[in-house]
Amino acid sequence: MQCFGPHVNSLTLWVYRVLVWAFAATLLLRTPESAIAQQQALLRRAAVDSLPDAPLPQNTDRVANDQALGGPQERAGGVSGTVQDSTGAAITGAQVSISREEGTRLQTAKTDALGEFTFNGLTAGSYVVIVDAVGFAPFATQEFPLNAGELHSLPLIALSVAGATTEVFVRPTEEIAAEQIKAEEKQRLIGVVPNFYVSYVPDAAPLTSKQKFSLATRDTFDWTRLIGVSVGAGIQQANNSFEGYGQGAQGYGKRWGALFANGRISDFLDHYVYASVFHQDPRYFYQGTGTKKSRLYHALSYAFVARSDSGKAMPNYSYLLGDLTAGAISNAYYPSSDRGAGLVFTNAGFGLAGRMVQGLAQEFIGKRLTKNVPSPSSPSTSGPTTKGKTIEPPH
Repeated sequence: MQCFGPHVNSLTLWVYRVLVWAFAATLLLRTPESAIAQQQALLRRAAVDSLPDAPLPQNTDRVANDQALGGPQERAGGVSGTVQDSTGAAITGAQVSISREEGTRLQTAKTDALGEFTFNGLTAGSYVVIVDAVGFAPFATQEFPLNAGELHSLPLIALSVAGATTEVFVRPTEEIAAEQIKAEEKQRLIGVVPNFYVSYVPDAAPLTSKQKFSLATRDTFDWTRLIGVSVGAGIQQANNSFEGYGQGAQGYGKRWGALFANGRISDFLDHYVYASVFHQDPRYFYQGTGTKKSRLYHALSYAFVARSDSGKAMPNYSYLLGDLTAGAISNAYYPSSDRGAGLVFTNAGFGLAGRMVQGLAQEFIGKRLTKNVPSPSSPSTSGPTTKGKTIEPPH
């Protein structure tokens, strides 16, 4: 054992050194790997912290559109609504328009079967919606704002029925009466005998004093009146009426002159003088409707009852006083043997009876025999109008 002693100690020392070196090598091999890993992690973290923020993802279509238009574009908005009537029923086909606050109209649409409408492609701003529908009053919303991209729904729009509007044309009553007189001056029995003093317009315009004179002149000097006087004088000549006039051409001429004077004086007194003094209408107003009894009463009363210029019934002073005055004046040119109160009342009686017969004829057969009777729809049959313009309130 002694001979191996030094060698054993050397061997043990060598093994010990190998083990120490192996342990150290193990430590050296493991430590750099961990250190390197830690160092790399720190470097990566430092690199991330030192870099600037990364850009957010973008919509490539919008970016391309913005670049094409030279900048970012505002998102479009829309406005919608529903139009109904006061009962809640949808109004189809109403015209709806949307305008800017300054009044620029941008779009127009029609409501659909449900009464709905929509406007698209609107930019941010203030708007007003206007609705027009036939038979309804126009409607406009209050000004309302619209934000970019907003889809704005309007409150329910309920339209009210449009109020009735009545226009009354500014036409003087005198002008209307003049048109009616022109129509009456075309009226002739069987196309020949004047029938000027018959009005087929129930609410005819009243005549002025000047118009009463004009109509009386036009009627009394019509050529047919001369024929009537000539025939009447011939009948008196044949019957030897008013013997004081005698016979022959001289007697016929006196009778002709007396009849002519009677007619002209009576016409002007009845139709103009007293009609103007008492503000009465000298015309006969055709009734044409109702029972025969009511029409008969209306026709006979023509000799006693007249219509005032204001449209009210009143005693026929014009004809009664006109006949009496004409009879009194006739005493100046009738033969002395025929003058007196009897002549006055005789002529007045004939005039009164003649008007009653005239009223019956006009009411029952005159219209059928008269040419150029105005139709109810002709302008000349329009009654008097009120000046100005009136608007009835909405219902």
